[in-house]
Order: sequence, then C-alpha cells, then structure tokens
Amino acid sequence: MKKTTFIFIFFLAVYSLQAQNDVQYQIFVNKATSPIQVDGVLDEEVWLTAEKATDFYKTFPDDTSFATYDTEVMVTYDDKFFYFSAICYDDMSKDFVVQSLRRDFSGGLNDFFTIYMDTFGDGLNGFTFGITPLGIEREALIVEGGNRELITSWDNKWYSASQINDDNWTVEVAIPFKTIRYKEGSSPWRVNFARINHKTNEMSAWIPIDRNFRMTALNFTGELIWETPLPKAGGNIVIIPFVTSGFNQNFEEGNNEESFTTDIGGDAKIAITSSLNLDLTINPDFSQVEVDRQVTNLNRFEIFFPERRQFFIENNDLFARFGFSQIRPFFSRRIGIGEDTLTEQIVQNPILYGARLSGKLNQNWRVGFLNMQTAQQENQGIAGQNYTVAAFQRKIFSRSNIGAIFVNRQATSDSLSDFSFNNRDNNQVLGIDYNLVSKDNRWQGKFFYHQTFTPDSQSEQYAHASFLRFNNRNWEITWNHEYVGKNYTADVGFVPRSDHWRVEPSIFYTFYSETSNTGVNSHGPGVYTNFYWDTAGNLTDSFMGFFYNVRFASRARIETSIRREFIKLRDEFDPSNTDGEVLLSGTGYTFWRYNLSFESNRRARFSWSLAGNIGEFFNGRSYQVNTDIRWRIQPYGQIRLAANYTRIELPEPFATADLLLISPRFDLTFTRSLFLTLFLQYNNQIDNVNLNARFQWRFKPVSDLFIVYTDNYFPENFKVKTRAIVLKLTYWLNL
Repeated sequence: MKKTTFIFIFFLAVYSLQAQNDVQYQIFVNKATSPIQVDGVLDEEVWLTAEKATDFYKTFPDDTSFATYDTEVMVTYDDKFFYFSAICYDDMSKDFVVQSLRRDFSGGLNDFFTIYMDTFGDGLNGFTFGITPLGIEREALIVEGGNRELITSWDNKWYSASQINDDNWTVEVAIPFKTIRYKEGSSPWRVNFARINHKTNEMSAWIPIDRNFRMTALNFTGELIWETPLPKAGGNIVIIPFVTSGFNQNFEEGNNEESFTTDIGGDAKIAITSSLNLDLTINPDFSQVEVDRQVTNLNRFEIFFPERRQFFIENNDLFARFGFSQIRPFFSRRIGIGEDTLTEQIVQNPILYGARLSGKLNQNWRVGFLNMQTAQQENQGIAGQNYTVAAFQRKIFSRSNIGAIFVNRQATSDSLSDFSFNNRDNNQVLGIDYNLVSKDNRWQGKFFYHQTFTPDSQSEQYAHASFLRFNNRNWEITWNHEYVGKNYTADVGFVPRSDHWRVEPSIFYTFYSETSNTGVNSHGPGVYTNFYWDTAGNLTDSFMGFFYNVRFASRARIETSIRREFIKLRDEFDPSNTDGEVLLSGTGYTFWRYNLSFESNRRARFSWSLAGNIGEFFNGRSYQVNTDIRWRIQPYGQIRLAANYTRIELPEPFATADLLLISPRFDLTFTRSLFLTLFLQYNNQIDNVNLNARFQWRFKPVSDLFIVYTDNYFPENFKVKTRAIVLKLTYWLNL
C-alpha cells in the first residue's frame, strides 16, 4: 500500500500540463565592432544603434499596467565579453534606497537593475547579475526554475559601472564568457530584465510576471538572438591560493592553553568545457565564513543550519536538493566535522583535499561528482573519512527533470591502520528524484525514493515522499507525504527523525487589491496541517493551524494564527532544554497556541518587527516574544538588534525557565571594498556570550584580506572561555 500510493501520485503529477508556449519577446543582438569602455556612460556607437527592451510591466504592487518610470535595456557582445546596459528613468528629486556598499546585497531591500539569464534554455538553471545606482554588484545562481532562493554566495569576476544623471541612472556591465556556463554557437539565451524602484514602490520586468510568482521564475523569459554564433569561452583556469595565521587561547581548562598556527592551501577552478567545471581544493580553510546565528532551541530534533563555505556553493543544488528539507541524503556540512571521543563534543576536522566536477553536458543533462578526504585525529579519536557523491539530472518535458544520486561515506582509518579502505565503517545512499515544474509554473512537485546500505543489512532502510503544489493567482494548494523507514540512516545527510509516516496538506487563498500604492495590497486565509504516524500506524504528532495574512502596499505585513498541536513523546524530553526534569517517553500532550506577528516597511531607514505567541506547552504554558529592530545608515550599513524571550512555566518538579537570546549586529561598509561586521550573541540557554568581528578588505576583484576575531564568555561574569584571532589572505589569479 505504501509504495502503491507513492507510484499513483507520481504518475498523476507526470500527467500534469507541460505545453510549450511560443516566445513573444525577442531581441536581435548585434556584435560590437569597437571596444566598449565600462564606465556607465553609454556613448559607444553600439548602444546608440542597439535594439532596446522597453515598456517594463509592474509586478508589484499590481501587475496590470506599465511601470511609472520606464527602463531601456541594450545588449551586445564581442569575442570575450557579454555586455548589457540600461537606462533607468526615475524621479531624481528623491533618495535611492541602498542598504550598504557591500557586494551581494539583498535584492528586495535596494534599488537595483538586474538580468536573469537561462543560457541553456532549460527553464531550470541560470545566472543573475545586478547593480545598484551606486554601482554595488550582486551575482547569484538561479536553481529549480527560479522558484527558490537565489544562491548569492556564488562569486565570480565581472565588471560594471553606474552613472547618476539628471532624469535617470545608467548601468553598464561586461561579463566574461568564461565566467558563465553556456552552449557555444548560435542557440538563443532566455532572459528577463527586472528593476526594483523603491521611490515609486514598484517592481517591474520586461516580461510580464503574475504577482503570485517570483521575479526570478525562468518561465517568464524572452530570447536573445545572436547576430553571429557565440565564441568558445576559451581557457579558463583560476587559482585561488590562501595563507592563514591564527592565535587561539582556551581558558576553560584553567591552564590558559595557547596555540599559534599558520597554514597555506588553495582552490582551483578549471573549465573543462564552457558548461562543465572542475573545482579542486587542498587543505581548505573556512575561518572567514560568517558565524551561524544562534536560536532558542525548544525542538526535540536537530536544527538545520545552511552551508556557507564557498567551495560547496557552485552547482550546490545538484547535490544538496535531493530529497526534502528534513530528508536530505547529502548535507555538505557533515564534511569536515567529527566527534571528539574524549570530550564528546562535535569539533572541526581538517579537510585534506577535495574535487568536484559539475555542470552541464548539454541542454538536457547535468552531472556532478564530488570526492573529499578528511584527516585522522588520533588524539581526539576521530577517524579519517572519505566522502564520494555522484549525481545526475536529466531534463524531461518542458521544465521538469529526473535525477539520481549516490552518496558514500567510508572511514579510511581504524585501530589497526592509519589509512585503509578495508573496513566495515561505511554508509551508502542511492536515490532517484523526479522534480516537476510545469511550463506555466502553476504546478510544482517532487517525488523520490531513497535506499540506504549499511554493513549489516536491515529491513526498512528506505524513504520515499511526494510533494505537489498548485499555485494560480488566488489559490495555493499543496500535498505532501513522507515515509522514512525505521532503519533509514544517511550518515552524510540531514534526517532528524526516522520511523514515520507524514502527511502535510495545506490550502491558502489570496485576495488582491486593485489599488496601487495605498492600503492593503493582498490578504487571505489559510489552513496548514501536519500529521506524523510511526510505521506501526500510531499517531505521534499532529498540527492544525488556521492563518490569516495581510500584506500592505507599503510592504508591511501582519500574520495571525490559531494552532492546535498534539505530541506523543517517543523519547524522554526536557521541554525547557535546560537539563531539567524530563517528560517520560510514551506520554501525550495536546495544546493550543495563539500567534500574532507584524513587520514594518523594510524600505524605511528605521524598521522593526514584533512577533508573539502564547498558549499551552506540554504540561504547562509558554510565552514567547521576538523582535528585530533595524536602523539603516545609508549607504554605509545597518545597525540591527534581534531579541527572543521565552518563558516556560511547568508544574513542579519540572523546570520553569526564562530563556533569552539577544543578538546586536553592526554591519558597516566604509567603501565598496572595506567592510566590518560586529556580531554579539548572548544565549542563556547555553550559558554563553559570543563575540565575532570580521574585517574584509577586497583589494582586487574576488581577492580579499580577512581578519576575524572571536571571543566566548561566561555571561554571569564575562570571564573568557575561548579567544581566537585569524588572518586570512586570498588571491584570485586567472591563468
């Protein structure tokens, strides 16, 4: 019955609409015959004669008319670069909204112009390059048809300039062909151009986009038709060496242990073809990666933190998007950590080397191969590990694809040998996923079956699931089911709970206002439900929530909800997570909770949000308040204070707790190449104060000097636990 249901839903989804629409928007692109100086001044002859993309349509606050101020876009190319320029007409008597001078800005919080490029025309994967009126750049990867968040941590080298004029601001951009992946020859590129104009509170695009969809959605694209076939990208080999030096002190053991370290390593990027890339790393160091934001943890399961390390980013979706958010066969953050068997703490474990081959073979096939080796740490009882991942993806229909993944973790050391593959400490996962995206973007879904293999073969070592969403202008209806066998174990994945059935349907309706910039923009009710059974058929969790959401034309938001939750504990659990008295396994609890949240207009220099919930909590009650206060010092950065207060009241002998998490943050950008981030986190749940300061000097494109300072303190007396300072220098070298 389990597998029959899964197969039925799978074929029902495959039968969904996949019709191909005709391309209505095209630009004929002439090749440049003279050099282009990227200075933001559009005085080259090619810009004066180029065909223009104009008449941008609004996508917010309504999608039924042209933008108040138009945008004109021109495109050209030569043997080495792809160029585009834009004239953004505007009311120059008002200030722009610019959050900071930092690269990779947040798209929704800045005035900017951007291009979305689907260079293979598959409607699934692409690139975006954007620039603000002050010349701040953002590049990102588009994955899963543009229906998910952009991968803004992808970095590469390109050139741009902007110019502010009397009645407009202009953009000029040059992107080396070797920076992007594309099919050489004359195949058209699918593109859309978009602009956010906070002065008029508008979002607009060349291709009209229904406002219930994301602007990044790659089904809303026109075509660039090349005058001559595109050239080969040419040889593209990049070497990125680094050197680090660090000083560490550990005061917790009472001996003021000190250590001084120096290290070298590096990465290499080698373009095998214009669309297939080989990445290599030796002794990688991630000391400059931004620290994770702590959370107040009242969960019974592991919390997910996203990958931030640069080496794992490009084509990361090819490896990391298999499965669901809570059933991931591969989670790259498992690589480079290990359990210290003496302290029973999770610690960093050095990566010796890594290699990743990823990209497109042609319009229909994507491939990925990853291999990484970590070090053996005998003094901490950590074995060396080898990680291998192979992934394949084949486009089917207009925008859907089917993929397969194989993940292998193999210990390479044991008590008898410092390096050996000949031991039984291993784990494998083999899986197949079908990802559905209809041509009109209304249907989206995922269906998968994954099987794990361990040295001692057991029953129920598989997981399967189905997700299907219908989204039109007013309705969003979703269905999700999951089954995870009791012995399904993915050592290199993220699977916080096993041995369960899950059913998760929801339905939301949205009313849209026809007014432009006043009052309520959209609002509507919704019902979200979530049920878990163990594989024997016993209900263990249920959640039913009734929601009402209001979005104002100013972009402020209100959400209110009433929720009923049931939990039957399968293990002992301390509801306060403070090492207090535990609730017994097998006991069940039903509780009601009430929630209300508000977020103000983020375009304003001062903005804030406030959220609260109150209600029953296991055998007691809890109260929670979250706030986030932001003050923008335009354009030099932002001061932010996030705070979470939770009070848990439980009857004796259980613990009553007051949990407080306060996180002030100073994000300062002195110039377009000098940045400073100060981040303090006080968390009384883990009895810790963490201070992280990160200085970055981008002295050349994609070449940086980082100085990172970290302290951990006891909050009651601010006595230092640990202290570290690291200097890291990286250099991007094109060969």
